[in-house]
Order: sequence, then C-alpha cells, then structure tokens
Amino acid sequence: MPEFYLPYKKSRIHGICEGNGNQLLICLHGFGETAAHFRPLVAELGDRFTIIGIDMPLHGKTEWKENRGFEKADLTAIIALLMEQHGFQRFSLLGYSMGGRLSLCVVEGMAAKLDHLIMVAGDGLRNNPWHLFVTQTGIGNRIFRYNTYHPQFFFRLIKVWRKMGLLNESIFKFVMHRMDQPEKRIQVYEIWTNLRKMMPNQKRCRQLLAQYKINTLLIFGKYDRVIPPELGTRFMDGTFPAKMLVLEKGHQLISAQLGQVIKSNI
Repeated sequence: MPEFYLPYKKSRIHGICEGNGNQLLICLHGFGETAAHFRPLVAELGDRFTIIGIDMPLHGKTEWKENRGFEKADLTAIIALLMEQHGFQRFSLLGYSMGGRLSLCVVEGMAAKLDHLIMVAGDGLRNNPWHLFVTQTGIGNRIFRYNTYHPQFFFRLIKVWRKMGLLNESIFKFVMHRMDQPEKRIQVYEIWTNLRKMMPNQKRCRQLLAQYKINTLLIFGKYDRVIPPELGTRFMDGTFPAKMLVLEKGHQLISAQLGQVIKSNI
C-alpha cells in the first residue's frame, strides 16, 4: 500500500511508500507540505530506491499526541522502525527545505547507517537569529505568540526593514505569504514551537559526514533568496565527500526533473 500509518507511542505517523528499489530512501518534507510532495521523484528513482516519505507532526495526516514537542530521538526512532518493517539495514536521506534541517538531526543520531545525504534547498546550514530567538528563548517565544494574534507591529517593522534594504523582496514576500492570515500565523507558531528542539549541530554533522564518508549532494535553486546556494559553499569544508549543484530555479525544486538530476549524481 502506498499510504500507511506507523504506530509510535501515543501517536500515529502517516507516510507514503513508493518504488521497489533495493535501497531505502527516507524523504523529509518542507514546511506546510506532506510526504506526497515527493511523488514526482518516483518515476526516476523508484527502480533504485524504495522511497518512504513521512508527514511531520502538525503536517498532513500524522497524529501527534505526545503532549510535547517533537525531538531528535523521536525522528531517529521512527526511521529505525521503518527500516525494521521494510527489512533494511541502511538507508539514504533526502531533506527538502525544512526537511533539510531535520535531516541533519538524523545525521547526528544515525550517521553509521547512512549511505547518501541529499539536501534540496536545505534549511539547517546556517542559524537564523530570528528563528533561534523565538524558538529557543522564553521571552522570544512569548513575543512570537503575541505577534501571532497581534501582528500589526510586526508587519510595520518588516516593511521598514524592506525600505532600509535589510530585507530583500523575496524574503519579504515569503514572510508575508506565510503570515498574512490568522490561520497561517497560528500554523507557523505551532510548527516552529513543536519542532524547536530539532536544531542540528552543524560542526558535529560535518565531523560525522567525514567520519563515515557519507556521500552528500547539495542542490540549490540559483534564484532562491530563502535558501541561497552560498550556504552550501560554506557548509562544504572539504572533509567529507560532497557535491553541489545549482539549478536554474527558485526555491521550489521537487519535480520529475529533480529525480533525473539526483539519479545522475549519486
């Protein structure tokens, strides 16, 4: 069955399983998306990989009932359960956007079992000061919550930043798109707060990628102002096997064409 539910503690993790390859590829999606976002990759990668995507908490059909935030140990335990169910000893990992940050968290805990790491417009390659402030500090989180329900000052502030050149147009539009309606602001607040402990240690990740010689593929969009390609250049320090590709696209990279690119480069 392409769709499945994985029991995990009090929760149910929803996912999809496609392809029939003899290698396992775990896919972690971006903010506000679901595992189904990766289906276009199956046509090109499904003969090499069994592709499993899972919906993160507060996304898709996953039912997160732990009365606490999602943690690194939860994600590694879920992947271990999926590997056991499907009979795999090793796996590869693909993270898109927010899923890139989650993928680096997996590297910290499961590097010894990892063959390939594929980061597609991957978050987590730098620390965003605003994200750290509102998720990692009590006062920041209270301000974040207040802004969720009273956004007028925030909107005025980012418009001033844009006029001063402190915020580029692409980031401005991205923020406004995510925050222009109450339900969208609540979604951002709840997801960021739920995933606040999913913060990778980039230095440790590089050490593990080097120690286990994990083949790493970084893919960016040339016109992506949210996750720009220069972040990949900074992340690759020459200690681990890595390749970086820049496509003639923006932030939205998941497509059948991306499947061809990945197939040709791993």
